[in-house]
Amino acid sequence: MSFIKGKEKDFKENQKNKSPNIRWMLVLYDLIVYAIIAVILLVIHGGTDKLTTIGILQQVALSVFCIFLIRILGKVYGQVWRYGGVKCYIRLICTDSIAFLLYLCLELLLPVQKITFERMLSLACMNLLGAMTLRLMYHYTYKYANLNSFGGKCLSMLLRLFSGMETENAKEIHKIKVAIIGAGRVGVSLAEELVNNSKASYIPKVFIDINEEKVGRDIRGIPVWSEDETSLQRLRESEVQEIIFAIPSMDAYKKKTLYEYYKNAGYKLKVYDYPTMYVAGGKRHLREFDIEELLFRKPLVVSDERTNKYYKDKVVLITGGGGSIGSELCRQLAKMEPKKIIILDIYENGAYNVQQELKIAYGNSLDLQIEICSITNRKALRTVFERHHPQIIINAAAHKHVPLMEHNCVEAIYNNVFGTQNLVELCEEYEAERFMMVSTDKAVNPTNVMGATKRMCEMIVQSASTHGKVKYSATRFGNVLGSAGSVIPLFKRQIANGGPVTLTDKRIIRYFMTIPEASQLVLQSGAIANNGELFVLDMGQPVKILDLAENMIRLSGVQGVKIIETGLRPGEKLYEELLVNTEELDKTDNSLIFIERDKALSKEEIYKKIQTLRDACDTGDDLTAKEALRSVVPTFRRPEEVNKNIAS
Repeated sequence: MSFIKGKEKDFKENQKNKSPNIRWMLVLYDLIVYAIIAVILLVIHGGTDKLTTIGILQQVALSVFCIFLIRILGKVYGQVWRYGGVKCYIRLICTDSIAFLLYLCLELLLPVQKITFERMLSLACMNLLGAMTLRLMYHYTYKYANLNSFGGKCLSMLLRLFSGMETENAKEIHKIKVAIIGAGRVGVSLAEELVNNSKASYIPKVFIDINEEKVGRDIRGIPVWSEDETSLQRLRESEVQEIIFAIPSMDAYKKKTLYEYYKNAGYKLKVYDYPTMYVAGGKRHLREFDIEELLFRKPLVVSDERTNKYYKDKVVLITGGGGSIGSELCRQLAKMEPKKIIILDIYENGAYNVQQELKIAYGNSLDLQIEICSITNRKALRTVFERHHPQIIINAAAHKHVPLMEHNCVEAIYNNVFGTQNLVELCEEYEAERFMMVSTDKAVNPTNVMGATKRMCEMIVQSASTHGKVKYSATRFGNVLGSAGSVIPLFKRQIANGGPVTLTDKRIIRYFMTIPEASQLVLQSGAIANNGELFVLDMGQPVKILDLAENMIRLSGVQGVKIIETGLRPGEKLYEELLVNTEELDKTDNSLIFIERDKALSKEEIYKKIQTLRDACDTGDDLTAKEALRSVVPTFRRPEEVNKNIAS
């Protein structure tokens, strides 16, 4: 340790004693600039205060001494001017201002021939202007000398002649030539970054834009082409190898059209923007298209100030808080300054990971509690309610994997149905304010156990809203990208292994949304709920899973990956519906959120259905439990009944 400290001390001492690294060639050029200005103002322009030869030499010596002494002391000649920014020029202005004041004082004190204040000021200002012009010309020359054009070659020659520096045109041969879609602020900033960074792997060759004011002109020496006139032949002639999207606000349909056009032409595509998921802050960077962007649907932002204010200073319990949706709910809630967040989960690793993430982000400013238990454990749940008295309960805990639940029907009912019932009853007992249930589009005319149990949960919640004191709501949405059990991770693994990518049926279509979208919807629905609503998000157009798989394969760049059909899984249907009765929709203040009103069952009817399920589950037989589930959920249909209506 003492050895390291000794080394650090020696280094600091060496740095302190080290003489400034002065660029003497730049000093010479500044002297030439000064000489030109001095000849014009002190020799050619006589003025009223005509100087003798001695007087001229005195003024030159005095001004040169002041200007260059202060510049050297101010380390103006130690700066790398080819990367010079505003700070460099501010330093030059400050040093020359100090030099002028010193020059003025010495001129008044020393026995030299005097000149007017105006001439002194003109000499200092003109010299400063010349020095700044020289540096700006050098900066511009260095920046654009590597362009593959006549102007670029001329600049390269001037740079080599006057600075002795070689441009990096040799390296440009090995750089990837790109076309940038978008000549706006984002596209231009990307082009500047690529041109200025000598280590960049890319070099911009052309902008592609639709703005007629920009088309046909040059931006930073890079031509702007019209989108309509940008043919594949023209791109090949310019040796463009990749296409970069740099218009964050581009219409989803337009982006999809361009993506497919250039992808089919064999170009590798990238995007210059923020990551689409999980990352807050940071800056734009060049990256591959994210999976979410392959849906070509603009991400929906549904949370607002009203939502934020509702959760502020509230005690919120999130069941399944360590899962995909639950953990994102915790992240979103943490921004809203709640009084306390309780993460309840049976899987301790997931809960622990979220806890550590939020501790790092918020420290002691966030009161975060972890409770490990199952929502089927009534006694353990009661302890949690007794300990924390939550005001808002968000139920995101559920068994969601469709094929697995087909063969574990008893467990699906215990966890999804009885667990929800436990929470509803404890909410009433401990006088909570709101209960929000996370539902799914698979609950609409369900063809599988998972969907049927979630539909039963919706019925429980709606029934409770008619006789309980708590305000209830349920939120229904489609498939969530990146969640546990999502098709995306499976496709990624299969592609990484060289294929094949397996689809149960190439005709399958699904609605998709991102985890942040789903979480924001749940939170806003809870904030605006009056009681008993079933909220549904307008998720846009459904997506063919086949198209998604094909796009992922193209995006990966892996060649020869095949797509094969394996046949529909138990309980799987070709399409999902979001609404039971589309004609019975109510609008909300948010144009993307609708309310489906379904006739709620009485307390007696619900308890009768629950008892039917308990009796069936007590047998321990999954087939018996499934038939019982079919009897209590009237819309539970067999998949073959639904799928036969879909055209091949």
